[in-house]
Amino acid sequence: MTEAVDMNLLEYEESIEKAIDYLVGELGVIRVGRANPKILDKILIDYYGTMTPINQMANISVPEARMMLISVWDMSQVKAISKAIEAANLGVNPSDDGKVIRLVFPALTEERRKEVVKEVSKLSESAKVACRNCRRDVLDEFKKMKKNNELTEDELAVLEKEVQKTLDSAIEKIEKLIQSKEKEVMEI
Repeated sequence: MTEAVDMNLLEYEESIEKAIDYLVGELGVIRVGRANPKILDKILIDYYGTMTPINQMANISVPEARMMLISVWDMSQVKAISKAIEAANLGVNPSDDGKVIRLVFPALTEERRKEVVKEVSKLSESAKVACRNCRRDVLDEFKKMKKNNELTEDELAVLEKEVQKTLDSAIEKIEKLIQSKEKEVMEI
């Protein structure tokens, strides 16, 4: 096989890994009734003219399963962080005593759990679609190479099987991630 084939396969595998990594990041942000510092990752605060994530401005700890404690290093930013958390619409209200911010996560209702499972399913489907699009792109490249007589029919068939095998393992990985997240969400 040529170097171009190897490069295409490598790019394909990297694209699939990116899709799975993105899914893992999105699943980490989904609130499941337990305190998870990752839900604060996307919240940015204007800290002296620079948009800064909370985890770079404070220590975030989870003293209890449903409580998160945010110890802000610069006390002048406690109110700004509290307001940013409220504005992020996470379903929790921050309470601060001027020194630390407490987030108490309410238990999820059965209805909310089902909604979250639907969200998880949508994320799963979009990750699978992204992986399938990667497969389509790499197969199109290989078909162009065959058309230009850079590949034989047999080489193309072997590559198609290899690409499909990579996709199947990625979809299996996605399914496992989704199943464990759904189990976590439905847990009381």
